[in-house]
Amino acid sequence: MENIKMIKYSVVVPLFNEEEVLEETYKRLTAVMRQTNESYELVFVNDGSRDRTAEIASGLCQRDRCVKFIQFSRNFGHQIAISAGMDYAAGQAIIVIDADLQDPPEVILEMIQEWKNGYDVVYGKRLVRKGETFFKKATASMFYRLLRKMTSVEIPVDTGDFRLIDRKVCDVLKGLTEKNRFVRGLVSWAGFRQKSVEYVREERWAGETKYPLRKMIRFALDGITSFSHKPLKVASYLGLSLSFFSFIYLLIVLYQKVFTSTTITGWSSILAVNLFFNGIILVILGVMGEYIGRVYDEAKGRPLYIVSETIGIKRQERVEVLIGTR
Repeated sequence: MENIKMIKYSVVVPLFNEEEVLEETYKRLTAVMRQTNESYELVFVNDGSRDRTAEIASGLCQRDRCVKFIQFSRNFGHQIAISAGMDYAAGQAIIVIDADLQDPPEVILEMIQEWKNGYDVVYGKRLVRKGETFFKKATASMFYRLLRKMTSVEIPVDTGDFRLIDRKVCDVLKGLTEKNRFVRGLVSWAGFRQKSVEYVREERWAGETKYPLRKMIRFALDGITSFSHKPLKVASYLGLSLSFFSFIYLLIVLYQKVFTSTTITGWSSILAVNLFFNGIILVILGVMGEYIGRVYDEAKGRPLYIVSETIGIKRQERVEVLIGTR
């Protein structure tokens, strides 16, 4: 029986409706990892796909003992799938990469070399993003720079989840139990020696993006609220400022009423001001609600994910995950 301690590299690949690209992803990852001449495993995590992804991944397990497969009971989300892959990964270095081949698997060899040079985290930094709209590039750029300004954690800009982490970093992340996860932020928060590897991000090899606008907004909210309390402070400052100016305006109105003959008219302007202030109040309540909702999620204490099936995973590994801190 293979000793899990002998595995050098674990490549974690989250999957969601990847039937068109999965075979090609397997071929390129296998070709790259064989060049290392060291032991490795490919850990495919199926996040509730509705196509033939699970069937194809199961077939790969039958053909190649280096392939491991984890099947979720339903869709739990991309960041949760990455976390599950880290939970089950047995390697001394864990590489996270998406299945769409936008992040070239060949860059993994550069990451491994930097890891051997002593770095605990080696993340991919995108120089160029091919095949993406101007809107997506612009919003992504703004998000990362906004996140950097709003938090004390140094989260590198122009990066994704494509990275290599050392076993000790992975063990730290496994002990973090928060439900609304922003993995790249957690890696930065953990610290350790980190270095970037620059590369050109390619167009998606096949299929459609798994991050439409709605999910991008949700992802951005998770990132900001997980690592910054500044939105709450901004809401407080905004509320205090509006209250101050409202009080000044009230004094002006009272002065005009008592000491002048000026007629106070303009119901439309009064209505507009009321609507503006009510809108601000709702925004502040919405910001508070985002944080309260996350507190509620943590308080429920539900597991981060549910695994319905595994292939190629030893019973010992399964038990370790089931009785873990999650």
